[in-house]
Amino acid sequence: MGKVLVEKNNGVVWATINRAEKRNAIDFDVMDQLKEIIAEVSVNKNDKALVITGAGDQAFCSGGDLSVFHNLNTKNEAYAMLSKMGEILYDLLTLPKPTVALMNGAAIGGGCEIASACDFRIARKGARFGFVQGKLAITTGWGGATMLLEKLPYDKAMKLLMTANRFSAKEGLELGFIHYLLDDAHYRDESEVWLSEYIEQKRGVLEAYKKVGIRRWQNTKIRERIFAEIEECSVLWEADEHHEAVKSFITK
Repeated sequence: MGKVLVEKNNGVVWATINRAEKRNAIDFDVMDQLKEIIAEVSVNKNDKALVITGAGDQAFCSGGDLSVFHNLNTKNEAYAMLSKMGEILYDLLTLPKPTVALMNGAAIGGGCEIASACDFRIARKGARFGFVQGKLAITTGWGGATMLLEKLPYDKAMKLLMTANRFSAKEGLELGFIHYLLDDAHYRDESEVWLSEYIEQKRGVLEAYKKVGIRRWQNTKIRERIFAEIEECSVLWEADEHHEAVKSFITK
């Protein structure tokens, strides 16, 4: 069974990160499969929207799999992994079709970066989220801060980033990070109802509007800004403070 499951329904592609036992953490296989899915949706004329969610009801995505990535020690080793996912999230950000993060559970660290790359974030009322990278002595490493600052006012984005705290879905709605809260028991059905208003429109209309946003981002050199962010994270990744924080996290 794949690490990302794909289901298509009524023009919507549902991509489910299928590692519930790892709280849907991202490893290299998940990266490769997400890249393939995004590329396919980009060119498939029957696909009108992409929804990314997680398996189970505990986690949307807990970020990078530290059991896989903890052995990346140097700046160059870290950059190779971070830039790989950064490319994927840039492709997700600029996918010429609407994208939705269905936060079925906790979104932590890189999980919040994936959500930030999407046009819309809808969440179960019981879900929590947090850009907790600072507690590991690093910053967002996949371009998440750059993308978040395109989506939220400066002060609200910096509150999420600089405090490295975890927030409730209700707090996320108040901050503007989350756009709609879903009933915990019927969140999938409710998400389909929420999405139906968008996919009623013709694919060409949805693509044309998305391209307006993409041109704006391209004119402000967002790709260069994302990779400058990744470079800065790579420097912090190499530092002793990060390695000590990771060791403490893994062994606690």
